[in-house]
Amino acid sequence: MKQAEKESLLKFPCNFDIKVMGESVESFSESMIKIIKKQDENFNESRIEMKGSSNGKYISLTCNVYVTSQEQLDKIYMDLSKNPMTKFVL
Repeated sequence: MKQAEKESLLKFPCNFDIKVMGESVESFSESMIKIIKKQDENFNESRIEMKGSSNGKYISLTCNVYVTSQEQLDKIYMDLSKNPMTKFVL
């Protein structure tokens, strides 16, 4: 077993909520879905919860992703974070 797997508090595989925030532009959610589907081809975008900021400038997406390893989860976080439209990933 790898060291990272020993230290993880998560039991894989599991469903995991990832919150990603960015500017409220039409292509934001589509871009985030494409990124997630690279790592989880069965990702169900109908389960995304969207919430706009009070002034409408930003949007947050809570994406429930089925992950099979810490490595896969880390890759999703890295890919989402690298996107220029992304402000934060939690």
